[in-house]
Amino acid sequence: MNFRILLPAAVILLSACMSMAPAPLKIQSGMFVNPAGMTLYTFDKDVTGSGKSVCTGGCAQNWPPQMASAADTGSGDWSIVTRDDGGKQWAYKGKPLYRWIKDQKPGDTTGDGVNQAWRIAKP
Repeated sequence: MNFRILLPAAVILLSACMSMAPAPLKIQSGMFVNPAGMTLYTFDKDVTGSGKSVCTGGCAQNWPPQMASAADTGSGDWSIVTRDDGGKQWAYKGKPLYRWIKDQKPGDTTGDGVNQAWRIAKP
């Protein structure tokens, strides 16, 4: 077996796997979506890497957090932040992820650019 060929291939495969979305999130049409295919967003007012979401109360009613289960764990670019209410929320590259209440069907992206603060989450 030629390990000089296999080792670089293994490194590339591992790197690709580390950058993929964790279950149950996935990449679709170049953006992150939840299991129902609904677009996920980031909020400019969240401080990257703070481990906290600033979208609470009425904000969270319009922008529901993409919740993580108690068994979920972060890896690579993926982490889990603890919300003020103790709930767990997925984050990508330190930015918590949300859905937009006005997106009605999978593939809708009506939240992109709302209040010049909401962005489609992309790899």
